[in-house]
Amino acid sequence: MIVTTIETIPGMKIKAHCGMVSGSTVRAKNMVMDFGAGLKNAIGGELKSYTELLTEAREEAISRMIIQAEKLHANAIVNVRLATSSVAAGAAEVYAYGTAVEVYKPEG
Repeated sequence: MIVTTIETIPGMKIKAHCGMVSGSTVRAKNMVMDFGAGLKNAIGGELKSYTELLTEAREEAISRMIIQAEKLHANAIVNVRLATSSVAAGAAEVYAYGTAVEVYKPEG
């Protein structure tokens, strides 16, 4: 599955639009992360546990979006966007969305 943030795929032609696809996940932080984050906030620096949490959440949201596109028989997703929002105290949703398409490489 080709996944891209641009509207087209260089060297490929869009044969069919299959529709909008999306995937999301909600992740919550835990007390161990909160303790470490509190220390980092006091002294500064990257909150690596949160970085890892959000990286995993993005990967899961994109994976779910791809599964939805495969069900539509798409072989690519273009114009992909990611959004993050707080849904509850200590929990965030990562949402991935894009346009599922069928692409082909023209001859010549």
